[in-house]
Amino acid sequence: MSYLPSKDKKESYVRDLFNTISTGYDRTNRMMSMGQDERWRRMVVARSEASKGDHILDVCCGTAKLSMQLATSVGPEGRVTGLDFSENMIEVGKQNILSHPHKDIITLIQGNAMSLPFEDNQFDAVTVAWGLRNVPDIEVAISEMVRVLKPGGKLVSLDMSKPNAPVFKQVYWLYFEKIVPVMGQFGAGKANAYHYFYESAKEFPDARKLTSLFAKKGLQETKFKDLMGGTLAIVEGRK
Repeated sequence: MSYLPSKDKKESYVRDLFNTISTGYDRTNRMMSMGQDERWRRMVVARSEASKGDHILDVCCGTAKLSMQLATSVGPEGRVTGLDFSENMIEVGKQNILSHPHKDIITLIQGNAMSLPFEDNQFDAVTVAWGLRNVPDIEVAISEMVRVLKPGGKLVSLDMSKPNAPVFKQVYWLYFEKIVPVMGQFGAGKANAYHYFYESAKEFPDARKLTSLFAKKGLQETKFKDLMGGTLAIVEGRK
């Protein structure tokens, strides 16, 4: 049985899926990442070169965990705009930011990564964590993020990749296929969502191919950094 929707149905499928798992999403992420997700997000912030006073766009912001770390970097003089397709994830994010010291500079809005509601050349940096895997057309989403990025600014993605080491890669995919959905059922009450995550990760371009897509869309200084044995990666480029 396949849990991957067809391209024309992916938007509604993904929106409904994340609306369903929103309240347990952060808890399950912590379990799946063995507590490393905060560190990975800090690495994304560092690679984005977010600085005091910057205006950063966090696409597919989910529950605003990355948005909050970006807000810490840009400080009270800066701004962070988080955009997500799922209204329920945005609502959880709004609750999460209440305790953040710079909550007043974070704006969370519902929107579509395939058609960003912003003018060209508006943001000092654009980030997207575990988001490109869920859009109907990766190239269109990248083009949109490049469009709203200021010249000289960086686009940084954190997402799944594909390990190459023999034995390890077989063990990893078995873990993702069999164990992760159990975590999803326990943490978010929705095993099927995490079957989708497994299948979408298998289909998603690895870090090298995604880096090539960044370059294809006109970004310079494109590169990637493997994490956790190549199971995920940070991919970046500069406009």
